[in-house]
Amino acid sequence: MDILSILKEYIHQKFFRQFRTREKLEQYQEKQVQEHLQFVLKHSPFYRDYYQVTDETEINNWRHLPMIEKTVMMEHFTSLNTVGMEREEAFSVALKAEQNRDFSPTINGVTIGLSSGTSGNRGLFIVSPTERKRWAGVILAKLLPANIWHRQKIAFFLRANSNLYTTTQSNRIAFAFFDLLDSFTEHVERLNRLQPTILVAPPSMLRFLAKSLREGELQISPLKILSVAEVLDPMDEQFIQETFEQKVHQVYQCTEGFLGCTCEHGTIHINEELLIMEKEYLDDHKFIPIITDFSRKAQPILRYRLNDILTERTSPCPCGSPMLAIEKIEGRSDDIFYFQRGEKRVPLFPDFIRRTIISASNEIEEYRVIQTTIDQIEIQIKWKQKQEEDKVRSALTEFFLGQDIKTPYLAFQDYDFQPGVRKLRRVESRIQW
Repeated sequence: MDILSILKEYIHQKFFRQFRTREKLEQYQEKQVQEHLQFVLKHSPFYRDYYQVTDETEINNWRHLPMIEKTVMMEHFTSLNTVGMEREEAFSVALKAEQNRDFSPTINGVTIGLSSGTSGNRGLFIVSPTERKRWAGVILAKLLPANIWHRQKIAFFLRANSNLYTTTQSNRIAFAFFDLLDSFTEHVERLNRLQPTILVAPPSMLRFLAKSLREGELQISPLKILSVAEVLDPMDEQFIQETFEQKVHQVYQCTEGFLGCTCEHGTIHINEELLIMEKEYLDDHKFIPIITDFSRKAQPILRYRLNDILTERTSPCPCGSPMLAIEKIEGRSDDIFYFQRGEKRVPLFPDFIRRTIISASNEIEEYRVIQTTIDQIEIQIKWKQKQEEDKVRSALTEFFLGQDIKTPYLAFQDYDFQPGVRKLRRVESRIQW
């Protein structure tokens, strides 16, 4: 029955949930949200109290309802979800699964998981059996390099496994979870035995695998490579693509849901047939997304403000999709750097720092830039052959002067990142305000 449900969702997503125009898509979205709100207000005590909706007009004007963020969702998790799950019980099951590395336990069939907690507090997510099958069908429709009848072997690298991911397992689709906590040597040996057709991993791991391929230790030729969980830096993207001789596709997914993925042209499209993404603009093209996911009922996501920074694509994608197109995922809003300009404190987006670093020297193999105080940034660089610290220092100094910003102290350190449970953030703010 599970396979039939997944197949039904796959067919529906692949062939019937298609929109030729933006107008048709928006009409569909509006209808879905209003129906979804009726359900949520009936079954979620938190949203019923939070919104205080008294008539149909307020549902029609749902964009004026208050937003929530992660801290609010976690604080009110018990009254927010619609399946009667207690927060402490859910946390207990999820933490035990991570400690034992056994991710199969559920509560009344509901899958439970934890986010990595890179934003300071760990997010708890739950997915019902129906939602799990729907997710599997959508994932297969959007990400398989061929149709569902072709045999595929998927190697999936993540911090934690989940029933959500293994739902795709079938006679034709073999799913192999690679625990990021295991040794890299073991990963290479398993991959050589498996010979995956699809490779899914954070870009920090994909880079290590690409290096192993260049050195002749790894011997695989996947049909498709998918970057997940971390921001795909242009330097890493180029290295991985040149090594595997193919485009690196991206999946935009987080605790809050499957938000988007790349089309055949490499453009990230938001899954607007499943959710609505409102935009809190930071400038003409960069924005913080506010999502309303009308496909999730167990843990409703309504006007939920993420802490990501996205850059909107300004030209139409050649694929012709009416779905919102994203030029790049910049990073997190709390990784914006702040510097002194006279008496004012001014922000700088991560991409400005990123571009200045990678254009400074061709000898940079990997890097990290960490702001520790408003007057100091730490720079970690892994050099290819010769060190060109002076070029990096000069490029950054010139950039800061061009922005009329007081140049911070530049502290150069050895590059110390290793792929594993900790997410790679090429540009990271650690300022404690």
